[in-house]
Amino acid sequence: MDLSAALNTKDSTKEDVQLAQDKEITKVQELTYELKVKDVMTTDVVTVSPKDSMNNVREILRIKRISGTPVVQDNQLVGIVSIEDLIRCLVDGEMDASVEKKMTRKLEALHADEPVIHAVRKFDRYGFGRLPVIERDQGKLVGILTKGDIIEGLFKKLQIDYHEEEIHRYRASHIFEDIVADKARLHFQYNIVGQDFNRAGESASALKKTLLRLGFHPQIVRRVAIATYEAEMNIVIFANGGQILASVDPERIEIEASDAGPGIPDIEQAMQPGFSTAPEWVQELGFGAGMGLSNIQKCADKMDLTSQVGKGTDLKATIYIKGRGNR
Repeated sequence: MDLSAALNTKDSTKEDVQLAQDKEITKVQELTYELKVKDVMTTDVVTVSPKDSMNNVREILRIKRISGTPVVQDNQLVGIVSIEDLIRCLVDGEMDASVEKKMTRKLEALHADEPVIHAVRKFDRYGFGRLPVIERDQGKLVGILTKGDIIEGLFKKLQIDYHEEEIHRYRASHIFEDIVADKARLHFQYNIVGQDFNRAGESASALKKTLLRLGFHPQIVRRVAIATYEAEMNIVIFANGGQILASVDPERIEIEASDAGPGIPDIEQAMQPGFSTAPEWVQELGFGAGMGLSNIQKCADKMDLTSQVGKGTDLKATIYIKGRGNR
């Protein structure tokens, strides 16, 4: 897969984010869920203060060969000034103006603990060349992220993981060969805490590690990991808490997610890519993009969803082990 093409054109980014229809989840797609923004961002950030002049900004952009920079005051991100702002000042003869008068105050930022998939979606949605990265709790600027940073970070992770995973051929059913029984099934339970965004995604990561250690094929594990992550995020965002149960036998892996949340009034509408009822403050945190249920459906061979308003939601996703994902 050409990573540069995937992250530098809007259409190919959408294709990468929304997952392949034929269930073949790529390693790159998996890593965008696994890696955090802090894993790939640039931490050596060039900044300016609100009191700097646009003349100073011009010199900084020229020397550093960059096209924009965050504006920071008392370690807090207060704006961003770009080469477009500089050009307007040049045209209007206002190069002595202070940065605070010309900077953009309405910002889109990322949190350091967000998964890279959220960054990919924001780049696609807004078309920015870079996004500042801040701490979730205090709002302190800790880095900056570009599409190039994502590409470089993915390549590094691919190199690390390649020899550990992709050169091996897995046969998932082997874990049951030493079990003497007419039927055998493994169960893994994870309790999800609602609104706990600091730990969001930990259950999906834990299940992924468990399945890899048991010897399941990476393609199967990718599908399970993404489906579980999206189910986990739905519980974190919309419910006070819930549970994810993974059941494994020689034929299939079943992911069951249940909560006692508000329920889904219109399941058909909720299944539409991009539709989200997440409150604005949740979307500002980088969550609730409206791709969760549709991504689960694309990863699963079978999905069942039932919900009652005021009582909660139950979701079951089935992924067959001996299907085309384990060749």
